[in-house]
Amino acid sequence: MRIFAIDLGDQRTGLALADRITCIASPAGLIETPIEREQGRLLINEIVKQFQQQASGPETEIVLGIPLNMDNTEGPRAKLVRDFALKLANRLDRPVMLVDERKTSQLADARMSQSGLTHKQKKQRRDAIAAAAIAQLYLDEPDTSVIDTVEPLEHK
Repeated sequence: MRIFAIDLGDQRTGLALADRITCIASPAGLIETPIEREQGRLLINEIVKQFQQQASGPETEIVLGIPLNMDNTEGPRAKLVRDFALKLANRLDRPVMLVDERKTSQLADARMSQSGLTHKQKKQRRDAIAAAAIAQLYLDEPDTSVIDTVEPLEHK
C-alpha cells in the first residue's frame, strides 16, 4: 500500500511517497503554485495530476499535514487546510487523512543542515522533505498522528 503525502504551503507545496512494505518515505516533488490562486483550484489540479502520475491506485492513502498550535488547538491556517482537504477529497473521491505536521519543517531543516546545499536549494527542497516527514510520521504512528479524516461528499 502506498501513501501520497502533501505539505501544503502558501507558495510551494511539497509531495512525498511512502510504502507500507518498506516503511520508507521519500520526497516526490514540489509544486510552485500559490494556494490562493483561483481558490486553490490550480493547486488541486496540479496535485491531482501528480497523484495520477505517481501514486494512483485504489489502495493509495492520501495524507495532508495540518498545522496545530502547541496546545493542540486549530488556528486559521488549520481551517484553510481542512477546507483544502475537503476539496481534494471530493476531487479524488477518496478520504484525506489530516496528520499533525508540527515540527516537520524543523525536521526538514535539520536533515538539510549538513547537506552542503545553498540556501536557495534548501528552500526549494524543504517542503518536499517536510512532506516526507509527514508520511514517515503517518507510517510510524498511524493511530496517534492522524487528527481527522476528511471524507468526500457523496455525489448526487
